[in-house]
Amino acid sequence: MSPRAEALLWGAQRASAAVLAVCVVVHLATIIYAVQGGLTAAEILGRTRGHAGWFAFYSVFVLAAGVHAPIGLRAVAGEWLGWKGRSRELVLLSLSMGILWTGMRAVVAVFA
Repeated sequence: MSPRAEALLWGAQRASAAVLAVCVVVHLATIIYAVQGGLTAAEILGRTRGHAGWFAFYSVFVLAAGVHAPIGLRAVAGEWLGWKGRSRELVLLSLSMGILWTGMRAVVAVFA
């Protein structure tokens, strides 16, 4: 892979990490707040269903995970396993697509 492409992946890894950090904090704070307020899972789902803001938030969360995890695993596969080349790229692209597909299915099921 070209140095430019490697630099783009490095930047995407760092940017997605920053987005994930914010998303995890918001997600956990929201859960803690809701549970301490006595809401049940059914009540939380009832309040969030159809809410465009939460749909957008969790869509961004899924997108960040779909970018971040495969790039990180790519580095691990290359450094620890010595796995390089097109097969690694295709497997990790498939993993990314799988994360995005299943994650967005969950978001749509909960919020749409």
